[in-house]
Amino acid sequence: MKKKIPKHIGYIVDGNRRWAKAKGLKTVEGHKAGFEALKDVVKFTHEKGVDFVSAYIFSTENWNRTAEEVGYLMKLFETYFDKEIKQLHKDNIKVLFSGNRTQKVSKKIVQLMNEAEELTAKNTGGTLCLCFNYGGQLEIVEAVKKIANKVAEGLISPEDIDSRLIFDNLYHPEVPALDLMVRTSGEQRISNFQLWRVAYSELLFLDKAWPDMDESDVDYILDQYSKRDRRMGGDSKK
Repeated sequence: MKKKIPKHIGYIVDGNRRWAKAKGLKTVEGHKAGFEALKDVVKFTHEKGVDFVSAYIFSTENWNRTAEEVGYLMKLFETYFDKEIKQLHKDNIKVLFSGNRTQKVSKKIVQLMNEAEELTAKNTGGTLCLCFNYGGQLEIVEAVKKIANKVAEGLISPEDIDSRLIFDNLYHPEVPALDLMVRTSGEQRISNFQLWRVAYSELLFLDKAWPDMDESDVDYILDQYSKRDRRMGGDSKK
């Protein structure tokens, strides 16, 4: 029987700090290792036929970490959004960024994100959606504000508002709902990730820390998804 391949997988990349602590390393080394794993996992996931990959790399709540850690992460993001995006472009991957670009984010990082989206816009080998300065509740709030403005301008009426309209006003509505959400490091929470798109997603929680993720884990994830019976509120398909 042909294996079912999800169209969209979302990764909550968790466990970088605990991975470093377990090895007696500084927190920053965990984040560095996490970025290396991110490159590999995204590459393998696309190669195995998944069209859309989302990665939760920095939440709106992560600004509450120490200034030292946040500063190091921003430097890592600058490097990744520059050097690694160019490699993704060579690999024919389209890159999108979901999240707020007007609050706290440096002008340099915003420029790099804009340039990355422009550079990769026509690529057709898969889409990587990086959730940066992202919060699921904030995404919905901003969508509602867009819709409210359209009502105020007389472009639509309140009766026009439905789930499709809200989806169309999310960040990058061309990115479909999640088929599978994966969280590493043993935590079993959604943590404000893709709240609208996760509504009927399958959930998979792994004990492994994110920096230890490799191709065999991607195979395991896809095997687990293929075994799931996605009823979507209806009857079993088995």
